[in-house]
Amino acid sequence: MMRAYRQVVSNKGSAGVDGMSVKELYVHLTKNREQIESVIRSGKYQPQPILGVEIPKSNGKTRLLGVPTVTDRLLQQAVGQVLAIKFEMDFEDYSYGFRPNRNAQQAVIKALEHINAGYQHIVDIDLKSFFDEVDHCILLQLLYRKIKCRLTLRLIRKWLRAPMQVNGKLVKRRKGVPQGSPLSPLLSNIMLNELDKEMERQGLRYVRYADDFSVYCKSESAARKIGNNLFLFLKNKLKLPINREKSGIRRPVNFTILGYRFVPTYIKGEKGKYQLVASEKSWKSLKEKLKQATRKTTPMSFDERIEKLKEITRGWLNYFRIASLQGKLKEMDGWLRNRLRYCIWHHWKKSERKRKNLIRLGVDPDHAYQWSRSRMGGWRIAQSPILVTTITLERLRKRGYESLLSYYEKVALRLNEPPCTRPVRTVV
Repeated sequence: MMRAYRQVVSNKGSAGVDGMSVKELYVHLTKNREQIESVIRSGKYQPQPILGVEIPKSNGKTRLLGVPTVTDRLLQQAVGQVLAIKFEMDFEDYSYGFRPNRNAQQAVIKALEHINAGYQHIVDIDLKSFFDEVDHCILLQLLYRKIKCRLTLRLIRKWLRAPMQVNGKLVKRRKGVPQGSPLSPLLSNIMLNELDKEMERQGLRYVRYADDFSVYCKSESAARKIGNNLFLFLKNKLKLPINREKSGIRRPVNFTILGYRFVPTYIKGEKGKYQLVASEKSWKSLKEKLKQATRKTTPMSFDERIEKLKEITRGWLNYFRIASLQGKLKEMDGWLRNRLRYCIWHHWKKSERKRKNLIRLGVDPDHAYQWSRSRMGGWRIAQSPILVTTITLERLRKRGYESLLSYYEKVALRLNEPPCTRPVRTVV
């Protein structure tokens, strides 16, 4: 329970329907521990409703997250820690999502190995709203194989059936695992482990990360046959629908997995081989975040902008460190520095202040006067020689700026992973 408490506190998260924050949890447990323990042991514990929160998706739609109360999160975390030990040994090797010592990069590297081994017809299956479609009866039957404790099963069933409060109204739930609860990743793995076993039984090469999975075949006919078999298995055995619009047979250049895509290497002696790059969607997402942090009208000091940029870029580059990024990073670095120069120019505001600052940066008085009174737009001036030669890379570094490319190389060096230096040719 103490380990679960520390995990819930470290995860932070917002309050549930009762409004209790993570900071208040310790005091609440100190006062009510014996009562909570008593109702759990007697089987009378009733979880509180789940708070439904809609968050925007990249495609413009929204995803409904379920936020349990902090007390329920603590209990679910404690139960999940015990269940994980029982089920972990049964999970297959090619399942990488939400498991200890496994991550998305390992899944992507395994996919690259399959493709470079000649398995270049990919069955890409997208499960339609997986977390909202999980059948409770099937899931509880799978749990019963390992768990014989009726109290634990009853508790899990109550969490699965807990109503969700959406816009102030309670909605009944008869299927699905709410995204946002500590148990949902483990329960999704337990459910989809049946799919893993079926693919292992057929001797397939596959990669699965949570509900995102793909199968690698040598020919298109084999891929179609396998895709049809998996469709029937998911429909009849697990009662999980497939999104037909997003599913299909892919070639490596048309396939993305966990934000990565594949491009040919075009290196002599390596015909038919591919390397990893970040997908266009991932680049677009990064650029949007950087644009938001360097918007001239955002009320932030220069130092605050630099810290925000570090927070954004370090997370993104740590995730995509195994991809070939040099060319695009160099291009984005130039764009980002111009954004920072634009923010500085806008911050100077008045013409006289601009003139004085330009002189301090080494511009002669005549040119400083002319540029400070220029009618050119701020973005054009940011890219002009007057700022590029004064607000230099060296001066930005002294203020804490670190280029994307230099941090990417540093991450690769620290992890003993030499950065990919092969040239990337865009496939039209």
